[in-house]
Amino acid sequence: MTNSDELLRELGELATSLGPAVRPAESDAVLRTLTETARRLFGAAACSLALLTDDDSELVYTTASGQGADNVTGMRMPASQGIAGWVVQSGQPIAVSDVARDPRFAEGAARQTGYVPTTILAVPVETPGRTLGVISLLDRDPDRADAAHDMALLSLFADQAALTLASIDNFAALGRVLLSALADAAAGSDLADALSQAARGLPPADADLAALAAAFAALAQRGAAERRLALAVLTAVGDYAGRRQSRSR
Repeated sequence: MTNSDELLRELGELATSLGPAVRPAESDAVLRTLTETARRLFGAAACSLALLTDDDSELVYTTASGQGADNVTGMRMPASQGIAGWVVQSGQPIAVSDVARDPRFAEGAARQTGYVPTTILAVPVETPGRTLGVISLLDRDPDRADAAHDMALLSLFADQAALTLASIDNFAALGRVLLSALADAAAGSDLADALSQAARGLPPADADLAALAAAFAALAQRGAAERRLALAVLTAVGDYAGRRQSRSR
């Protein structure tokens, strides 16, 4: 077996073992639950999550709950159109009490879903570095408190969606790091060495992922007891980080 064949085999084994550790479990289900929970909490007719494409040219409705959900899921529209488009372009939340009077409202797109709302509450889904999309609430319970209060509450749902999406992006980034390490590996290097070499030439975030992958690759050569110990440490660190994040809110 050649060095490249051996690296490819090790890469496959590493991806199999490391993938479940970094990809959030049931991430799609988390997003579906998030929109359903928001819809119920606000007593709304519908709630949807639309994400920007990689080139930021379109919004793709990936998850929806309530009226028109089946038709809106998968729908695409230019990111410069509609109230959702205004939110991602401006980075600002918005509350519209009568969409028929708002020139930004994309009535044609709404009619395609089979449900045309009267009111919309929408907030951006974003990380510190990028706007990812928008979460929209249609026709919330009119007996609820003022829209500003609910806008702040809906922003918390947007934050949770952003965390889930960021985790998915990190998983994809890890795949790119692994492939980069394989492509750039020096002749005779094993996978752990190749990943360590790749880390030295990568941006900080990707370098951290490469270093983590290198540690997993080296750990794979150890015994079961060492792997169980490493898993216990990682679990403890994850629990600690989760508690810190909860306290900071």
